[in-house]
Amino acid sequence: MILVNKNTTFSSTEKMKVQGKMNKENRGVQRNDPKMISSTGTMNIGPLDFKSRISEHQGRILALATRDVVTLPPTATIMEAIKIMTERRFRRIPITDAGTRRLEGVVTSVDIIDFLGGGKKNLLVENRFKGNLLAAINEEVREIMETDIAYLHDKADFKEAVSTMLERRTGGLPIVNEEMQVVAIFTERNAVELMGGLVANKTVDEYMTKKVKMVSTDTPIGHAAKIMVENRFRRLPVVKDGIFAGIVTASDIVHFLGRGEAFSKLTTGNIHEALDQPVGSIIAEELIWTIPGTDMGKAMGIMLEKKIGSLPVLEEGILRGIITESDVLRSLNEL
Repeated sequence: MILVNKNTTFSSTEKMKVQGKMNKENRGVQRNDPKMISSTGTMNIGPLDFKSRISEHQGRILALATRDVVTLPPTATIMEAIKIMTERRFRRIPITDAGTRRLEGVVTSVDIIDFLGGGKKNLLVENRFKGNLLAAINEEVREIMETDIAYLHDKADFKEAVSTMLERRTGGLPIVNEEMQVVAIFTERNAVELMGGLVANKTVDEYMTKKVKMVSTDTPIGHAAKIMVENRFRRLPVVKDGIFAGIVTASDIVHFLGRGEAFSKLTTGNIHEALDQPVGSIIAEELIWTIPGTDMGKAMGIMLEKKIGSLPVLEEGILRGIITESDVLRSLNEL
């Protein structure tokens, strides 16, 4: 069974059709007609294969990682973390000691939505601050950061990084030196950047998630956040009247709350009004997908070009599954 909303389900035999041309009435919450992007674009497939590229980079994880890593001290406020994630479009921030830069934890976009009402971390707001969100968001980030975190030493290789990320179900790994100081960060996006555009000789059909939890466009943002936190999801497909409408991510919710009118509600403590808005109001207007049989390397190229972390897989307008950056890692781990 596939969950669509609190009281609605689709059986495995029911079809979810994507409308080729959706007008404003059909989309409801969307402002413009969406653009449809398929895998038949102009991505160039390079001459190297995945195994050759991986062998080139064994033992060179620092060469693949992001060196210009932004960190926060444990005494930084939760509000500071939200601002940085919004401004820099980050999914995670390593938390390090202000003096030694030694790794102490990580805060992610899922931690933020958990704190803002999606899960157990919201108890900090309810219990310690008696529901006063304005006071709670000025609490130190150490209160919501994860401390049992996975990380890599700077001498690690690519294969170790991929297997660790899969085992710990994380999208990013801080890289530390012998003194446990953070010197870089390696993310799923770094892996996709390495392999995107190469021929994998593996297709999206082999690795995509076929049964996907979903929400409808009128689902409150707060409820979508709870589903993500409870299931450790970073994204949820969104449908309208059984038609695929887009994907919402934990980062989308954090970025929504960290700017504009929603930010004003956040800083005045009136977060529930913002979280009650429909999730369809924050999904991207441009629909991007691929088709069954698409080579994994080409799918990665589309993700990179469009700066997205997942790609719906459609066949004759029917949603067959979703390929994500985590699925990409699984394909690399089997090489």
